[in-house]
This record gives sequence, structure tokens and C-alpha cells, in this order.
Amino acid sequence: MRIVNRLTDLAVQAAKLKGLFADGNSLYLQVGIGGSRSWIFRYRRNGRVRDMGLGSLENVSLAAARKRAKSLRDQLGSGVDPLEAKLASRTQARIEAARAMNFDQCRDAYIAAHEGAWRSSKHRQQWGTTLATYASPIMGSLPVAAIDTALIMKVLEPIWRTKTETASRLRGRIERVLAWATTRGFRQGENPARWRGHLDNLLSAPTKTRKVRHHAALPVDDVPAFMVALRSQGGVAAAALEFTILTATRTGEALGATWDEIDFRKAVWTIPASRMKVAKAHRVPLVGRALEILQEMQAAKFGEHVFPGQRHGKSLSSMSMLMLLRRMDRAAYTTHGFRCGATIKVRGQRQSG
Repeated sequence: MRIVNRLTDLAVQAAKLKGLFADGNSLYLQVGIGGSRSWIFRYRRNGRVRDMGLGSLENVSLAAARKRAKSLRDQLGSGVDPLEAKLASRTQARIEAARAMNFDQCRDAYIAAHEGAWRSSKHRQQWGTTLATYASPIMGSLPVAAIDTALIMKVLEPIWRTKTETASRLRGRIERVLAWATTRGFRQGENPARWRGHLDNLLSAPTKTRKVRHHAALPVDDVPAFMVALRSQGGVAAAALEFTILTATRTGEALGATWDEIDFRKAVWTIPASRMKVAKAHRVPLVGRALEILQEMQAAKFGEHVFPGQRHGKSLSSMSMLMLLRRMDRAAYTTHGFRCGATIKVRGQRQSG
């Protein structure tokens, strides 16, 4: 006959010698070096003796230890290994903790994973700033698994009409972060930020809501006289502005031009994909006057840039062209506006031809 409940509270408190003291029913008091005392549940499973700690005497009384031991015996009786069950529980807890990543943590992880493919640090900053400004105050600290359509609408609705372009980009960025979280296993189900077949039922189309604000452009009919006046200015800024207008390119594309991009024989300027907004190489045919400007700049070649700045190795600053417009009493207009005006003129000619 097995003897159970051998230990008493008094005996437990008095135990000082190193060793194991049986209480019965697989429960033991373990006394370590220095008098530390803790509870052990010892059992046999598949021919192996296994020990499972139940806590220190300081935190677990004799009565509590007996109660825990009974629960473990019940598990054994139902065919469950207590240690394996404990390990599985801890593993599941770690999985749940991982899935409890909040939106801001997923945002930062997404940016870190993709910033290598972005062309500039400015793009990374825009991503982080937009999400931090509009999404984080509402759902940044919430588990990403808990984000639903109602929360997405709470973020987007206040700015959808007043800042439509920003709101549209914000929606797309939230959608990408949530898609990343789903792929990583931090959330499940449909993406509540998707547009087609979902948010398009709740919000007006950005193209119909957005109020387009064009860059200030010189009236097309005034351009010929302006070009004559511009040519008389002289200097690198004037040459750069005239070249930009003639090629209908963006300011950054023109100012960043280097001599290895110019093919005088074919009269073609090839802008590499790394400097294009759409990340695709762009070939620009060069008209006679554009070639003349390049030849004039080549005669005074200074470094790799076609339009060099004052500092060696640097291109001309975009502010130089804006300051030139001010000196020509054209401060109300922008360099990019000439590109828009040229596009409108070309479209008009194609439609009428």
C-alpha cells in the first residue's frame, strides 16, 4: 500500500539537508545546496523517468503543490505527457505574442524590408511620415491582427476629401503593410485596406474627388518671346532652363544630366532608369537648339555634369533656375510649369492634326 501525504508543513519548513523528500503520488520536495527548496513532480513516461518543476516552496505551499500534482496525474491518466503539454503551451504563447505585433511594428518592419528597392531616402521618409501622421494615432499601437475596415475608414475618411492624393497614397501604404503582415502570419483574412471590391464601395474614387492643382505655367502664346529673352540672359542657369524646356523633362532629370548620357551622333539623350520617376530608361530626341546648348556647355566643360554647380562634382541647384525666373520678372511661374505647358501644346497639336 502506497503511503501518501507523508510530509507536513512543519517538516517541509524544517528540511535543510540536500536531497529529495517524497510526499507520495509522484510529489517530492527538493532541497538544494544552501537550503533552497522547490517542488518536483516525478513520473515515468515511455520507460523514461521525467522531472517537472512545480515552483519554489516560497511561492507554492504544500497544499498547492499537492493540488498541482493531482492535476498532472489526471493528465497522465488521460494519456497526456505533462512536460510536452507545458512545452506546447509555451510555444503557442510565443506564437501568439508574435502575432500580437502592432501596426507600427509591422510598418517599421515593412519599410526595413523594402527600403533597399527604393530609389531615395526621401521615399522612405515619405512612407514613414505619412503612416506615422495619419495611421499611427488611431491604430499604431493596436495588434495588426485586430485591424478591420472600421479602423481603416476612421483613418481615411477625415482626409479623403480635403487631402485626397495623400489619403489615396496612405491607403495604398496601409494595404501593403497589412499584406506583409498577412504573409508573415501576423494576421489572417482579407485585407481591409484593399480598394477594388471593398473600399471603393465606401469612398468616392480619388480621380473624381481630387482637385488637381497644376504647376503655375507661362501662357503658351507668351513662350516664344520668353525664349528669346531667356537666350539673351547667358550663364549656366539660363542654358539649363532653356534645355529643360526644349526637352520637356523634369528639373531633376535635366540638372542631373551627365556627359555619358549624351549621344551627339544620334542626337539622343538617354536618361537612365535610376534617375527616372517611373524607374525606366527614357530616350529624349534632341532638337537643333538643344544640341547647340550642349555644345556650348561642352566647350566650358567642368566635371561630369552637363550643367555643373559651383561645387566640384555637384550639378546646378534647382534654385538657380527659380532665381533666374525672378530676375526675369517671372516669379509667379515654375520650371515644371513649362513642362506642363509643353505637354498641353503638343496634345493640342495632335488633336488638331
